[in-house]
Amino acid sequence: MVATKKRSTGMVLGKFMPPHLGHIYLVDFARSYVDDLVVVVGSLSSEPISGNLRYQWMCELFPTVQVVHLTDENPQYPQENPNFWQIWQDSLLKILPCKIDYVFASENYGWKLADILEAEFIPVNLARSITSISATEIRKDPIKNWQFLPACVRPFYVKKVCIFGPESTGKSTLASQLATKFNTVAVPEYARELLESQKGKIEFTDIDKIARGQLASEKALSHQANRLLFCDTDLLLTTIWSETLFNKCPEWIKEEVSQNHYDLYLLTDIDVPWIDDIVRYLPKERELFFQKCLRALESCNYPYVRLSGSWQERFETACQAVEKLLSSSSV
Repeated sequence: MVATKKRSTGMVLGKFMPPHLGHIYLVDFARSYVDDLVVVVGSLSSEPISGNLRYQWMCELFPTVQVVHLTDENPQYPQENPNFWQIWQDSLLKILPCKIDYVFASENYGWKLADILEAEFIPVNLARSITSISATEIRKDPIKNWQFLPACVRPFYVKKVCIFGPESTGKSTLASQLATKFNTVAVPEYARELLESQKGKIEFTDIDKIARGQLASEKALSHQANRLLFCDTDLLLTTIWSETLFNKCPEWIKEEVSQNHYDLYLLTDIDVPWIDDIVRYLPKERELFFQKCLRALESCNYPYVRLSGSWQERFETACQAVEKLLSSSSV
């Protein structure tokens, strides 16, 4: 009778705040070393990135690995509590699904961590010669350290710039030009796509579709963004259009406005010629609509730069504003 070989088990413990290429190497090393790996995401309620979000990131990054979320409010350093290691032993034994054979870590605490779990410590890149970045460095300047962030994490740090203003003021063209200039992507105005398919006809029921389409497009393209995401309009502009055309707006859109954050608005002025097409509706109300846009931004205290003058002057002003945003990106 041939004895069945016992499956080897391992554990990686971390905050992953945020996950980066160094963490990916650590987990990939560990799961290549053992048969079954458990990744423990430890979090505190006071930390700057939600523990639930970090847990979701790790699940997305490693769908074939068992990821568990440890939410106990444990001390973070041995000097904080004389029972530090006993506290951590109790927490881990409570949450781990099985006996652990190996502990993998890129820090020297791995020796003691393995000891309290009666496991063997396997050091991984202690000298940080493979990937030298740390989560602390990334949090300080995520834009500078963009190359170390996995795709699922990047939308959290991407800088969003909304091109905002009345119709026929060059928003779509400007969004595309800026995306090309900064080597990233632009979110198109979903209203145009929908309304062109309806030959310019618009009804109040379309407002809901427009808002949902704009949000969906923005979310989808945020994963492709390179540091910046340029958005041709947003839900705040959708509320202005809804109130202007129908004297009402779905409540959920108003509520969503405050949840959808942009780092900069580029407000396009009306000092350019009107160009007619089937999805432009208010040629004689441009000044009034511009004032509505201006008041909306100021009442919400949103950061904005007003773009006036020739197309080239607008583009140059926009580029300067975006460069300034990038230079002050540290968090």
